[in-house]
Amino acid sequence: MPDYSFEATSRFVDLPDGRLHYHEAGEGPCVLLLHGSGPGVRGWANFEKNLPALAESFRCLIIDFPGYGDSDTFAGDAMSACVGAAVGLLDALRIERAHLIGNSLGGVIGSLVAAQHPARVDRFVSIGGIGTNVFSPFPAEGMRLLSAFAQEPSRERLVDWLHSMVYDPALVTDELIEERFKQAMDPKTLATTQAIYTKQALGAIAQARRTNPTAALAHLATIEAPTLLTWGRDDRVTPLDGSLIPMRIVPDCELHVFPDCGHWVMIERKEAFESLVLSFLKRSNS
Repeated sequence: MPDYSFEATSRFVDLPDGRLHYHEAGEGPCVLLLHGSGPGVRGWANFEKNLPALAESFRCLIIDFPGYGDSDTFAGDAMSACVGAAVGLLDALRIERAHLIGNSLGGVIGSLVAAQHPARVDRFVSIGGIGTNVFSPFPAEGMRLLSAFAQEPSRERLVDWLHSMVYDPALVTDELIEERFKQAMDPKTLATTQAIYTKQALGAIAQARRTNPTAALAHLATIEAPTLLTWGRDDRVTPLDGSLIPMRIVPDCELHVFPDCGHWVMIERKEAFESLVLSFLKRSNS
């Protein structure tokens, strides 16, 4: 029986910008899993429950982005550092092509990798994240709560943010709260969160969207990989209307919406998500 524990799958690799932590399990075509952002997040927190199902058919790599989990903080802006880390990991392991699965921030990073390095990406799956608010306000509820935590970190603010991530509040257990709060208050992790999600940072994003609304979307039209957008119908972090523009402009794109589901599709609709994604990744390109 394969051992899919944290310890058994944990790996490190030294890249030019610093030391990167990741998990590895399974054999076959490579799937690179890209986590989201937020207090206490890391690759394992997003994808540990999905690893056994995916690793039955694929060589799975779950990355800790720079500044998250056990990875070093890399110099430069956060988005470029994350893109560089994802491609750098593939280079270090001599992997020419991979499927990408990205949650939220990981979806944005995955879209940039797919657009900038089309020869490296077979298929791309995004869990919310990409696109832009069309009808709903920006920042949405979950983003505002995340910003509140970044401004004044506390256990109560973390709990408020966690509840905004899911449709079913029963998923926010005491164990999850304690695990996320401990990791969120790690100085490196907290600094990474605060660098992206202060009120000033979100305000700058909102202003950029007003003055040049296509700047953050233009790369989506250049993605060559077959793309699957998965979305929770009740997502309060990146609301469902955010899927409309990428669904239209990514050339080969499908959208699947899960009912009674928030931002964490891979957790809240675990079995259905795994079934859908495995079918998509195994599909012939012809």
